[in-house]
Amino acid sequence: MENFPIINLENLNGDERSNTLEMIKDACENWGFFELVNHGIPHEVMDTVEKLTKGHYKKCMEQRFKELVASKGLEAVQAEVTDLDWESTFFLRHLPVSNISQVPDLDDEYREVMRDFAKRLEKLAEELLDLLCENLGLEKGYLKNAFYGSKGPNFGTKVSNYPPCPKPDLIKGLRAHTDAGGIILLLQDDKVSGLQLLKDEQWIDVPPMRHSIVVNLGDQLEVITNGKYKSVMHRVIAQTDGTRMSLASFYNPGNDAVIYPAPALIEESKQVYPKFVFDDYMKLYAGLKFQAKEPRFEAMKAMEAN
Repeated sequence: MENFPIINLENLNGDERSNTLEMIKDACENWGFFELVNHGIPHEVMDTVEKLTKGHYKKCMEQRFKELVASKGLEAVQAEVTDLDWESTFFLRHLPVSNISQVPDLDDEYREVMRDFAKRLEKLAEELLDLLCENLGLEKGYLKNAFYGSKGPNFGTKVSNYPPCPKPDLIKGLRAHTDAGGIILLLQDDKVSGLQLLKDEQWIDVPPMRHSIVVNLGDQLEVITNGKYKSVMHRVIAQTDGTRMSLASFYNPGNDAVIYPAPALIEESKQVYPKFVFDDYMKLYAGLKFQAKEPRFEAMKAMEAN
């Protein structure tokens, strides 16, 4: 079995640069996922984010989740549950306008820490997009500009906890899906595993690793690269013990950004992917998230033709 790609970003600064770029290229072409170490976000910042996220879950979310499970009788299910996920979540929006001050139940320290963490992740996401441009032969800034729209990108963090589940074979932590957006940066629990991606029709564990950031590519990068890079199906398997923490930050196009294959990547005038407004794609995705992505692309093509 090939090893999950782990990329040391510090190696971009020396003799290993071309080798590191090649590893990123291979990961984008063959995995749709990779794990970053030495990414420039201080370990103490990540430790504080983790400590406060877990504290907030215990204080504000855990009891609510238990009540939800009890109200739906989920602990006693006998057949596979296909219409919900075993997860407790809330969403923080950073760009174009932050909602961190409006989200209830967050203490001031947590708000401040998450603002700082989001700024660091935004910078890292934009650095990664430029590395992708370099590998694709696109000019620096091409992907950031493609995402920009009139108000800049959408950037937000889904904060999730996956509590112990009595029936992990019947209820997924999060059902299989590809991500609709651009580039996704994940800080995940380093002790409790559960994230898996689909590669060559096999589910492969994404290894938990302390202080790493897991990166995956969304549907929009598949469109812009005209299929050179692919978004990949992934899921979360619930565990019978231990609560898994996950902070997934989505750097996505702005609502009115027009997404289409980069002209430089269309071989012999053969365009495979459609042209559309990002918000139209998201409206479609909302109802079809847990289904294959190809019909979504086809539906956008049909809209384009009309």
